[in-house]
Amino acid sequence: MDSRIIVSLDFPTAASAADLVTQLGPAATFYKVGLQLLTAAGPSVVRELVDAGKRVFLDLKLLEIPSSVAAAVSAAGHIGASMVTVHASGGSAVLRSAVEAASRYPELKVLALTVITSMGDEDLHEVGVASTVPEQVLRLARLAAAAGCHGVVASPLEARLLRETLPPDALVVTPGIQLAGNSKSDHARSATAAQAIDAGATHVVVGRPISRASNPAGAFAALRAELAVVLSAQAPKSPD
Repeated sequence: MDSRIIVSLDFPTAASAADLVTQLGPAATFYKVGLQLLTAAGPSVVRELVDAGKRVFLDLKLLEIPSSVAAAVSAAGHIGASMVTVHASGGSAVLRSAVEAASRYPELKVLALTVITSMGDEDLHEVGVASTVPEQVLRLARLAAAAGCHGVVASPLEARLLRETLPPDALVVTPGIQLAGNSKSDHARSATAAQAIDAGATHVVVGRPISRASNPAGAFAALRAELAVVLSAQAPKSPD
């Protein structure tokens, strides 16, 4: 269960990120390192997490020519990342190059980012995409699956559609997660972790509801308890 929860280390310094990791202790096993922390602290922050026995979701959101994407994915594998993100809107050549580069690192999974969680239908229209968000998410998810990606990143609101569309072993990673009772942040398409997992997400990415909580360890424990209820309900029942 714990490996389904990816805690975002969205901090300006390595020291701040390390402090949260210390507070959460052995209970938290999976962390997201995004552009802010990677730019501020460099790849050493990923290596240190891996050396400490943690898994790292390296959220690079790569959108470049195929050779540049392949080089970046190789670099992610070299420093020990478990997941790396590539924009599906880069097209099949970019996605295939990422998958090929990751094949040299058996533990590295390529996730295709569909539509970022801050966008709604009007935002897509603004950049020339006439589709609705669900339509665009499914279009890009199918493209990613055909290119051999291990999974996709999308909001919790599209998780059920993706679970019904993608291969059974595909990863569905959902940011935009709020704790029950929390107000929404800058994610236009959000839900609770329980709602995401119930809809078919394999992983939930949680940031400020944990990192900015007065008691991060307590918030993480509450999230684990929330997911335990959902996963127990999903578990196959033994015959009488």
